[in-house]
Amino acid sequence: MNSANPFTLTFGKEPALQIERYENTNQITESFSSDHPVSQTFLIEGIRGSGKTVLMTTVSKKLAEDNRWIIVHLNPAMNLLSDFALRLEEVCRKVPRLLRKGFQLSVGGVGLGVGGESDVSDPVGAINAILKQLREKKKRVLITIDEVQHDQNMRIFASQFQIFLREDYPIFLIMTGLYEKISAIQNDPALTFLLRTPKIRLEPLSMFQIRKKYRDVFALDDETAASMSTLTRGYAFAFQAFGNVYWEMRDKADMDEILSKLDDMLDDFVYRKIWDSLTGKERDIILAMSEGETRTGDICNVISMTSGSFSQYRDNLIRRGILFSPRHGYVSLTLPRFSLISKKYVLS
Repeated sequence: MNSANPFTLTFGKEPALQIERYENTNQITESFSSDHPVSQTFLIEGIRGSGKTVLMTTVSKKLAEDNRWIIVHLNPAMNLLSDFALRLEEVCRKVPRLLRKGFQLSVGGVGLGVGGESDVSDPVGAINAILKQLREKKKRVLITIDEVQHDQNMRIFASQFQIFLREDYPIFLIMTGLYEKISAIQNDPALTFLLRTPKIRLEPLSMFQIRKKYRDVFALDDETAASMSTLTRGYAFAFQAFGNVYWEMRDKADMDEILSKLDDMLDDFVYRKIWDSLTGKERDIILAMSEGETRTGDICNVISMTSGSFSQYRDNLIRRGILFSPRHGYVSLTLPRFSLISKKYVLS
């Protein structure tokens, strides 16, 4: 067993020990690498802690292994077009003989010289000039934006990205976000082209692979590893958090103490934010549920809600990745120990 803890709690960082989503990764990389891509954009949607950033990072690293690709990571809190112009030039500058001699982009993103002969005064002009050169060199550009926001900044960037596509530039885009953010962007009247964009809604991780990881890392028997994997429910952050806690405490604490520490981590890193995003009725539904499957009729009886009203809230919670329906007439939480932890919120 390695001496260093292989599990991480840091969001946005690719874990040392992870369970790769091979199907999703191949779907994006094969589509983007095709001579005639069906789509040059992908949306990755999922609840906090579901592994959106990890999937996007895995895809970008896999594509970066091919020297035809230029990878640009953008910050959604910055002016996206200006940031793209600067990051694109910065990355291209590191590749020998990629840009023409004399090509200069100012730090402020307001000046561009191509061969010392022409000047461009805006980020779009700078991007166009660079993309034309990349197209000549048979290069492709992948843009990644993590946790997108539906705001004017994104609206301007996405509209311009559509123009870049019409210009037949070799430019590709992956964006990750919560269901409500992705939905708002796709349904924006100014961004209707994104309605046709393939969307990956992240499912729970493979329980079989979680069991194998826990078994191999901790040298456990199959039964114990299976029990631990079941506790995570395939929730990506829980897989990392439980592994992290178990690694640190397995020789000096019992399972109840380990689970108590896990609850603290789930609360602090993810669950409190999810709870705060829920409406009053949605919270009532969560509080009326058990940790296992719960009959929908029982929930309606507890909170005095009609089946018609409940269906609307249930469907929204399912779309957001908080609930799923294991069989007709029943619902279950996708988040491990969320029912137990949420009840503590009411008492606090």
